[in-house]
Amino acid sequence: MSAGEPAAALMRLDAATENPHAAVTMPSMPTDEPGEMAAREARNTFWLECHQIVLRVGWIFKTETIIMPAVLDAVVDSGILRGLLPVLNRGGQSVPPLFLAGPLARRPVKKWSLVRTSLAMAACFAALAAAWGPLEASRPDLLAGLFLVLYALFSVTNGLNQLVGASLQGKLVPPGHRGRAMVVSVTVGSAAAIVAALVLLGPWLGTPGGFQKIFATTAAFFALSALIPPLLDEPPDEVLPAAPITGGLAALGRAVSDWRRTLVGDVALLRLAVVAACFSAVLMLFPHYQAFARDRLGSAIGSLLTWVVVQNAATAAASLVAGPVSDRRGTRIVLVGLVALSALAPLVVTALSLVPHEIAVRWFWIVYAPLGLNPITLKLFTNYALELAPSAVEHPRYVSIVGAALAAPFVLSPLVGWAVDAIGFRPVFVAGAAVIALGGLVATGLPEPRRLTEMPGEIPESGLGEGRGN
Repeated sequence: MSAGEPAAALMRLDAATENPHAAVTMPSMPTDEPGEMAAREARNTFWLECHQIVLRVGWIFKTETIIMPAVLDAVVDSGILRGLLPVLNRGGQSVPPLFLAGPLARRPVKKWSLVRTSLAMAACFAALAAAWGPLEASRPDLLAGLFLVLYALFSVTNGLNQLVGASLQGKLVPPGHRGRAMVVSVTVGSAAAIVAALVLLGPWLGTPGGFQKIFATTAAFFALSALIPPLLDEPPDEVLPAAPITGGLAALGRAVSDWRRTLVGDVALLRLAVVAACFSAVLMLFPHYQAFARDRLGSAIGSLLTWVVVQNAATAAASLVAGPVSDRRGTRIVLVGLVALSALAPLVVTALSLVPHEIAVRWFWIVYAPLGLNPITLKLFTNYALELAPSAVEHPRYVSIVGAALAAPFVLSPLVGWAVDAIGFRPVFVAGAAVIALGGLVATGLPEPRRLTEMPGEIPESGLGEGRGN
């Protein structure tokens, strides 16, 4: 806990006194000896890393940038439907956590929520695996609709899983150790995922029943990850219960008021939300890269394996730099660099569109190297939001607000898909690169949160962090 968190928590208690509907989760104050606290931290960090490693292995079988768009294209090849994938993805991941951040903050022990959301993620892909075989040949239209529905449900459960995981990390892992934890989970997870892709994913791509096996394997790894959170040594928080509120509209109104007050009160969070909104262009464009390679360059489905391996290797390599630097120098400087570098992917695709097709298809794997920065950048958005929050009470809210900022521009994603069909890939990719670069420029104005909490003799701004980032 940082120097200012007890003061901020006390002020939150005062706010709760003024607002009878507010509920506060007071982070527990461990009474362990320093050695016992270090052992608890090491144990919890280890099991959180293991959970992320198993998830990463399962994730390679459903890579958002490559596998999921290819699955939809195998049923129906449509730029507009392909443009729906990012909407369902980010909307599901970002909007429900806004409403559940409060209840999660009031939950004294959060690890069981991580178990439930991991099992729900597995259930979505188990259902898709069961339905794929009977519907693939007889009712592709019905299968496409079912795929989109299950993909949306998975995105919701994944968003809640990420919210719970981030809250647990904020509670159990100190800021200066989160970069190291990211390095371990990403490098080990990426290495294991690459091996799994080479052994299993490669042979299954393009073979009858291959997608069904891919979905079943994804479900199995997600279910396996649900066995790990019970091993966490999570001390319960002291919860001051909220007064009951009747009526869904009242709850919605209170939530909207809380989001607005938080954003208005913290300039740094508002700036971070703008950066996240610009960065969302990265996520809107990636479903169209594999379609460009297939439709314009004639790449074979076997190329998907190469792209998946390159992207995961790039993620692992980036974490080796991003993790230590964020621990030593702060999350801000790494976040700024990664957002700016993410503009390279659409520019590389545009450059490849200008060379002969036989050369472009041979070198198209380069596109997926900068795309490997995406998981690290999204993780750093979460870590930075955790550090901006004035106390552990605010962790779920800050993380959910940044997630919503990532999702908000996705209402334009179908329009991006339409533009790809109507005016071509190249203008869309160049425009996307410009938006991402703008986000990198805005990010340079973000403050370093650790300077606000680590300066001796000073206590950070209370409440919602008023004035930071000015």
